Amino acid sequence: MHFLGLRTIIYKVTELEKAKEWYSKILGIAPYFDEPFYIGFNIAGYELGLQPIEKNIDPILNNTTTYWGVTDVETTYKQLLEHGAKPLEKPTNVGDNIIVAAVKDPWNNAFGIIFNPHFNIE
Repeated sequence: MHFLGLRTIIYKVTELEKAKEWYSKILGIAPYFDEPFYIGFNIAGYELGLQPIEKNIDPILNNTTTYWGVTDVETTYKQLLEHGAKPLEKPTNVGDNIIVAAVKDPWNNAFGIIFNPHFNIE
């Protein structure tokens, strides 16, 4: 497994539009990615993402996922499962060749991985 460092943290919110307005105001920037399923802000080379909470997710236990940059999401996802992690989000191309996945570590923490060819650390 080859990790590239911390890349993204996602906050799951109940009111996506209100959250977008609030974060835009406090960050002083508009999102670079704005879709009904995800809003992304580029903050000094790191990403803050907002995602609507799904009805079947307990927001107390699953409202934040941190994503670590990797060069190959599919391979890293399989290796994490081989090392005892449990599936949480299968590898998915979320658009613009950005691929994400997440597992639960043996202690039930969400552990996300991401390949984003457009993101550079400043």
